[in-house]
Amino acid sequence: MVSKNTICLWYDGTALDAAQFYAGTFPDSSVGAILRAPGDYPSGKQGDVLTVEFTVMGIPCLGLNGGPEFRHNEAFSFQVATDDQAETDRLWNAIISNGGQESACGWCKDKWGLSWQITPRALMAAIADPDRAAAKRAFDAMMQMTKIDIAAIEAARRG
Repeated sequence: MVSKNTICLWYDGTALDAAQFYAGTFPDSSVGAILRAPGDYPSGKQGDVLTVEFTVMGIPCLGLNGGPEFRHNEAFSFQVATDDQAETDRLWNAIISNGGQESACGWCKDKWGLSWQITPRALMAAIADPDRAAAKRAFDAMMQMTKIDIAAIEAARRG
């Protein structure tokens, strides 16, 4: 492990599947070292994947196959800044079509329960608009959405 600080994500035996999905979906992502159990242990067998080193958009992560005791929740999420609607749609649709779930305001969960915020840069610019009335219109529009629709955000911003 090269990085001094790595995000450790807990999975129930599916860390390698998750890492491979992330590497195939997000830019600047890859799967690294895979550590397999050198012998049998109470919840697994020799050769089972214990950990997977992977990178998600340049962020070093470690997938730990720790069992069913702990689940992901919205207290942790990856926020992905997208440049246009095509990128927003591609990432959102990849997560949802692979067994994920839609949520509100650009949030979704992948099939492993990990939360993602697919956030267009245009949305952040709109809700930071110095014209606070324009910002509120954009914010109110966002609050009605699941996946963010940039054209609708920009229309709301303009009034």
